[in-house]
Amino acid sequence: MRIVVAEDLYLLRDGMVRLLEAYGHQVVATATTGPETLDVLLTQRPDVAVVDVRMPPTQSDEGLRAALDARRRVPGLPILILSQHVEQLYARELLADGTGGIGYFLKESVFDADQFVDALERVAGGGTAMDPAVIAKLLSSGSSNRRLERLTEREHDVLGLMAEGLSNQAVGQRLFLSESAISKHTTSIFGKLGITDDGNNNRRVLAVLTYLNNA
Repeated sequence: MRIVVAEDLYLLRDGMVRLLEAYGHQVVATATTGPETLDVLLTQRPDVAVVDVRMPPTQSDEGLRAALDARRRVPGLPILILSQHVEQLYARELLADGTGGIGYFLKESVFDADQFVDALERVAGGGTAMDPAVIAKLLSSGSSNRRLERLTEREHDVLGLMAEGLSNQAVGQRLFLSESAISKHTTSIFGKLGITDDGNNNRRVLAVLTYLNNA
């Protein structure tokens, strides 16, 4: 994959570059400020980008705003936000266009290189990779959704794990259910959310985005 890394802390930025290259990927550019981030995202058009939220010049939300701006100009540009903070408003805005290719992880939750690279690959493929803590924050501030209210408790569990990016097999292992049982739950979820298979949309991504947007 061609990857952009936007992170102002040298040790973390250099560590991610070395890690990604060790896995056979190419880091085509790095950025240390919000404006630099937007520039390299638009010029490089990477397969996926890792972007911190708080970057110079003000150390507020420059990285996330740069990611949003880039996604507006390049719809579906895959972005994995890696931050110490959950910015709920901007996270929802990232999810709102419904195109997928979005991840949001807290730095403190990344314990394994394979996990991190796997999340990047899912995002690059148009899927989602969401930290459970981010999911919890988004849902705690969401509004009521009548379609979501139709889901059973088990279906909510399945959809929450799907939002983390887990496959049916992995969801089944987490919930101690067979893969066929999870497949039946996902089919029911798609039906209750009104998500049809038209051959163009990824139903898992659409279901996850409905769940996370909670609107």
